[in-house]
Amino acid sequence: MLLIRTWLKTLLDLGLLEVATVIFYRVMIRLGVHPVCFLNGSVVAGPFFAKSELADIGLAPISTWGDSGTLFSYINVPLGDHPPDWMENPIAQGQTKLDLRPWWKISDFDEEKGDIKLIWEQSRMDWVVAFAQRIRNEDQETLNRLNAWLEDWLEKNPPYLGVNWKCGQEASIRVINLCCAALILGQESQSLPGLQELIRLHLKRIKPTIHYAMAQNNNHGTSEAAALFIGGSWLAAEGLPDGKLWEKVGRNWLENRVGKLVEKDGSFSQYSLNYHRVLIDTLSITEVWRQRIKQPSFSLNFYKKASLAVSWLYQMVSPISGDGPNLGANDGARFLQLTDSPYRDYRPSVQLGMALFCGRCAYSDTGPWDSQLAWLGIPCSKKEAARYSNCDYDYGGYKILRSGQASVFLRYPRFRFRPSQADALHLDLWFNGSNLLCDAGSYSYNSVPDLSGYFSGAVGHNTVQFDDRDQMPKLSRFLFGSWLKASRVTPIAITDGVVGCSAGYRDAWGGEHVRAVHLSRDSLRVIDDVNGFNQKAVLRWRLPVSLWKIQHTSDGIQVSDGDSTLEVTADVPIIGGRVSQGWASKFYMSKESVPILEVEIDRAGQLSTEYRWAL
Repeated sequence: MLLIRTWLKTLLDLGLLEVATVIFYRVMIRLGVHPVCFLNGSVVAGPFFAKSELADIGLAPISTWGDSGTLFSYINVPLGDHPPDWMENPIAQGQTKLDLRPWWKISDFDEEKGDIKLIWEQSRMDWVVAFAQRIRNEDQETLNRLNAWLEDWLEKNPPYLGVNWKCGQEASIRVINLCCAALILGQESQSLPGLQELIRLHLKRIKPTIHYAMAQNNNHGTSEAAALFIGGSWLAAEGLPDGKLWEKVGRNWLENRVGKLVEKDGSFSQYSLNYHRVLIDTLSITEVWRQRIKQPSFSLNFYKKASLAVSWLYQMVSPISGDGPNLGANDGARFLQLTDSPYRDYRPSVQLGMALFCGRCAYSDTGPWDSQLAWLGIPCSKKEAARYSNCDYDYGGYKILRSGQASVFLRYPRFRFRPSQADALHLDLWFNGSNLLCDAGSYSYNSVPDLSGYFSGAVGHNTVQFDDRDQMPKLSRFLFGSWLKASRVTPIAITDGVVGCSAGYRDAWGGEHVRAVHLSRDSLRVIDDVNGFNQKAVLRWRLPVSLWKIQHTSDGIQVSDGDSTLEVTADVPIIGGRVSQGWASKFYMSKESVPILEVEIDRAGQLSTEYRWAL
C-alpha cells in the first residue's frame, strides 16, 4: 500500500496531463499506430552548402573534426579519409551494429549494443559547425567534405529508419547545428534546395511527437520548439509549404516552455548546471536566428525569463576557470561549439547569453568566450554585468555564499519538477576557481554495470545518508518518488564577516536533516543535525585528489593534506570514520577516483565540520 501511495503521489506531482500524454504516446508507439509511425521520406541529394560569399572572419576555427572527431568533448575518434560509421558504437570494440528498422521499433536501452548516446553523438552534427568555420576561412576542400559527409549521413540514415531518427531532440540538435552553419556562412536565405529538404525531413520527424517532448518538462521541449521555430521560419522565408505552421508551433511552444520551466529567480526545471547551459545556448541561437532573418520579437516575459536564466548561470560559474558545481544530470551535451575552450568552461555561453538577453558584458577581459559572439556577428556590450554576490535562488532550491575568494553552493529541495538526483543539502565548496568539495556528477545513463544509482544517489553527494538508502525511493531508472520538501530554510545573513544560512528536510521514512552553513575567507563550518533514522547516518565529504592523512582525535576525526584541514566532531559517539575511494564524473562516460571522508554515527545527534585552507 505504501508503494501504491508513493506512485499515486508522484504521478500527481508529475502532472496528470503530462503523465496521460506520456502513457498515450507510448501505447500508440507500442501498437505502431501513432501518426509518426507512418512518416516516409526520400534520401536527399546534395549539395547542401555552397561557397561562402562572406569575408574571412579572421578567427581560428575549432581544432576538432579534422583528423579525429571528438565525442562528449573529450573522447577522440580517428576519422581517416572517410566519414564515421554512423550506426556503430565508436568506442566499444566489436560492438554489434544497429540495423535500419523503423526507429520506433528500437529500444533506448540495450546492454548488448551499449549506451545509445554513443551512437547519437556523432550524428548530432557538431562537425557541420566546425566545417562551416573552415569554409568561412576559404577552405574549399572542407566544403567538399561537408557536402560529402551530409550525403553519406543521409544515405546511411534514410528518413525515419534507424537509431539516429529515434529521438526528436536529436533531430532538433541537427537542425540547430545546420542553422548555426548557415549563419556562419551567410546562407540563411537563398539556401540550396538540398539543405531545405534536409531541414524539412527533420521537422516532419519533430512535429508529430512535440506533445510527448513537452510532457517531459525539460530540455526536450525547449530544443524541439526551437528547432521548429528556426526550421519553420527558414522554410517559410524560402516559400516552402508547412513552414509557417512549423514556425508558429515552435514559437508558441518555446514561449510556453520558457514561461513554465524557467522560475522567477532564473532556475531551470532540470536542476542541472549543464542542462542550464543547454537551455541558454538553445535560447541564444534562436534569438540570433530571429534577429538575422528579421522575425518579430518574442514576448516581454520570454526576454525577462531568458535574462534571469543567464544571470543564474553567470552567478554559478567561476570567472577564473569558467567551471561551476557539477550539479544534477550531466550527459555531455554542449551546443554551439565555436571555440576550443574546455567543455567545463561555461563562459562562452554566459558571454553570448548576457549580450543577447541582458545587454551586458559578463567578462571584460578578451578571451575565447568572445568567439561565440564574433562568429555569429553579435556585438559585445560595453556595460559590465552585475557584481558576483550572495544569491538566494529559493524557487530552484539553491543558495550561493561568498567570502573573499571562497564560494559555497548549497542545494536544497524545491521540487516543482521531477528531481533527477537525491542531492538534498549537497554542498559544493570552491576557492579561487578550484573545487575543494565536489559533486559526483552522473557518469552514464546506461553503463554496464549500472552505476546510475551511485552517481544520482545520496552516496554521490556531500550530504548525510540515512540507513544506506537514498533520500527518496527510486521508482524507475529516471524517477524518484516521495519528492522532498524543504524545511527550516533561512535567508542568507552576514554576521561579523561570516556568511551563513540553513535548510533542512524530512523524508518519507521519518529521517530528518537540517544543515547550517557558515563561510568566512579561510574556513567553512557546517553543522548537521540528524534524527529519525533507524541504524546509522553517514556524513560524506568528497575531497580533492591529494594525499590525505587521517587522524582520530579526542573530539572526532581530522584529515589533512598539508595545505587544507577538515575536521568532523559530534555530540554523540562517532562509531566509524575513514577515507575511502569513490568516483567523480566531470564528463559523460568518464569517471575518476576521488578520496571521500566518511563519518558514521548510530543515533540522533549533531555533526560539526570545520574545513580550513591556506589563503
